[in-house]
Amino acid sequence: MIGAIAGDIIGSIYECHPIKTTEFPLFRADSCFTDDTVLSIAIADAVLNGTAYADSLRAYYRRYPTAGYGGSFEHWAESDSLAPPYNSWGNGSAMRVSPIAYAARNLEQALAEAKASAEVTHNHPEGIKGAQATAAAIFLLRQGETRKAVKSYLETQFGYDLSSSIAQLRPHYEFDVSCQGTVPAAFIAFLDAEDYENTVRLAVSLGGDSDTLACIAGSFAEAYYGSVPAEIVAQALQRLPSDLGKIVQQFAQQFQLHYVN
Repeated sequence: MIGAIAGDIIGSIYECHPIKTTEFPLFRADSCFTDDTVLSIAIADAVLNGTAYADSLRAYYRRYPTAGYGGSFEHWAESDSLAPPYNSWGNGSAMRVSPIAYAARNLEQALAEAKASAEVTHNHPEGIKGAQATAAAIFLLRQGETRKAVKSYLETQFGYDLSSSIAQLRPHYEFDVSCQGTVPAAFIAFLDAEDYENTVRLAVSLGGDSDTLACIAGSFAEAYYGSVPAEIVAQALQRLPSDLGKIVQQFAQQFQLHYVN
């Protein structure tokens, strides 16, 4: 999960000022967590404590209401607990799903829980698909599947076109908040990369929804490489308030991840 959080923080300053290069400082004084991090931690908290996904998402939104959420999510989160989902196909369902892939005992559970976490807000088929594809890829990569095998799985099971390279996508890639425009691009960044840092740099260099692209791509890279460089982890954790950092550490301990201090 720290791979997603670090990616979000690294990409945060380029969401409104997109770039088309991999040459940029990973962290600046104004690098900060966004809704991607808050809602990923909300899902992690729900997993740890058996809280309903909708309740946890609302609670964390109300704790951090200015983290940069989409308007439809804000309206839903500010409503009462009986408010229905809003048929979103946006990438919010995929950006927050990484904890589920670490808690799942098998692929079927990863897919089922990804769907459950998505459909409280993103009950459009593309919103559910994006969350399931992301969770499945993370789960399979954690299990030692090759990039080629996971690429084939995503193409076959979810119909994503992963045939392009980042170099081919970058010139015409534009800001896109859809799952179908974000999840494949993030996976291609991971496919083309040589390590965690390069994955995040490639994702940001597309010039789109940079924090979410880097968040999702970073979650793939963490699962595949088994960890995130210590200096990146340290930079990310120091930018989190203590309550968010506490959940990250608890989750790491519970699921024996490699970034426990």
